[in-house]
Amino acid sequence: MVALSVLLDVFVPLLPSGVLVITAATAAAAGSAATGQVPDVMALILCATTASVLGDLAAYCLAFRGGARLDRAIARSRRLTTAQERLGEALSAGGGALVVLARFAPAGRSVVSLLAGTAHRRARDFLPWSALAGLSWAAYSVALGYFGAHWLGATWLATAVSVAALFGAGAAAAYVMRPRPSPAEAS
Repeated sequence: MVALSVLLDVFVPLLPSGVLVITAATAAAAGSAATGQVPDVMALILCATTASVLGDLAAYCLAFRGGARLDRAIARSRRLTTAQERLGEALSAGGGALVVLARFAPAGRSVVSLLAGTAHRRARDFLPWSALAGLSWAAYSVALGYFGAHWLGATWLATAVSVAALFGAGAAAAYVMRPRPSPAEAS
């Protein structure tokens, strides 16, 4: 269920995959406290990371082969065109940190994966950053759920605090990624 949610949220960013990963980590922490065993959070991180990369790759490939119709849709939007150019420059310059940062921003993963495909960026420039983004996001989400449960108990409060921390990271990523006015627009 976690893998399917993470895989599909690149196409439907409203899916609560982060909430599901945190909830699964909270449950894993509760299970470890009850049995005295160390939970297999590594399996959860691996599952979420793999699903994230596969979802990114699927969106990238669909956009890469999207054709003229998708290109026209992007060309109609100045914001998407600018975002596509910025992403292309960042990937070409080896600055794929934008891909990692976008993984935390609401719908950022979708936009980056689709724009990398429509810009016909090489997969070898995009996929390593996608893998790092997926791993970073999965490890952060699992850690929030796991440690939140250990510090606050395996309750709804622990899950709510962990989810709030995930949304906080998303808001911070969106703030950092926001378009900045050019010097000509500022004056």
